[in-house]
Amino acid sequence: MLPELDIFVGNYTLIDKEAYDLWIEGYSIQEAVGVMKQRGVLETWGANMDLLISDVADNYRTFDMLEKLLPTPLRLAEDWTFQLHPSVQKYVIEKYYSFDGTVIREILGKKLSGRTRKDLDDVAEKTGITLRSCRRQFDNVKRIYKQTDDASGSVKLNIQASFLLPPALAQKYATVVFLTSNRFETSKRRLSYLTFEDFSKCASAMMVHWTSSEVSEGVDDCDLEREFLVRLRDLKIVLEREKEHRNVTLSHLRGKIPDRMCLEVENNLKTYSRALISIAVNLINNRDLKDFFVNVVEKFIEPCKQGRWKPEELECFLKVYTDAGSNLDVMSSDVDLKPCWERYMKVMQICIRQLYHS
Repeated sequence: MLPELDIFVGNYTLIDKEAYDLWIEGYSIQEAVGVMKQRGVLETWGANMDLLISDVADNYRTFDMLEKLLPTPLRLAEDWTFQLHPSVQKYVIEKYYSFDGTVIREILGKKLSGRTRKDLDDVAEKTGITLRSCRRQFDNVKRIYKQTDDASGSVKLNIQASFLLPPALAQKYATVVFLTSNRFETSKRRLSYLTFEDFSKCASAMMVHWTSSEVSEGVDDCDLEREFLVRLRDLKIVLEREKEHRNVTLSHLRGKIPDRMCLEVENNLKTYSRALISIAVNLINNRDLKDFFVNVVEKFIEPCKQGRWKPEELECFLKVYTDAGSNLDVMSSDVDLKPCWERYMKVMQICIRQLYHS
């Protein structure tokens, strides 16, 4: 009597997610086999080493062929060779374009050139991420930057449309494009304590409030609005009303922060205020714009650290300082000045809160 067999035929390519994750992380076949063995795969499936090695090698061949389509995810969605279930396709693309903040932090501020790619050995050694993974992340950043830098409209939406990435990941790439396009200095020694997340949060705030998207929905949010930067020079008038601004700030701060910090404000408000205003009025200059993070850390963050501010105290001070500036008499005499001040300080509050590591 012949044995009965149940056979199922399908056209979807099967992806072993555990093997795929290890491939994404840059492990070789032998390294991936070792990791799986440590995780107890042999015991779980009742397999031997030869079978595990053969299975991982087979999966890796599939991933290597699949990688030819991953630089253009839209092609992957239409490809007949690798027909993936929609949920698997989403996973494969998102995982391929995932990145480590420590690696991107090392790439920020550098030219996306072949020479930089050759130096990724140092990045791999410093971050503990495999060289293969570092190269994948670098290539993805370069590819996305090249395709979206000159495109009009929302950078995030362009990335989503072209690379089929989820909103959160597309937004992170958008901040990388923004920081790279505007050539912000991120490599100076005094900025070494900052993480990719710090720069990304600040960039996101700038993209929302300092680009043309602030006043016109759907326009390019990668270029800072020049008219706004020019208008910032008028904030010098806040320094001319320094005594009035100081008195209102101090009166509204009392009772909200400790007395020792009120004394700190009383003694050093001129230093803090002039730092904030000088950064504003000089942003129209390309050099000062490029050195935005350097100037914020050097002129404001470091003096605040010397003053031993707690983050919540500093946040309270900035809010009161901003509100006091908004209520100056001079603000009511110029219809555009108050919105400019508040637009500037909204981002500065976000950036300072993010960059201030106590």
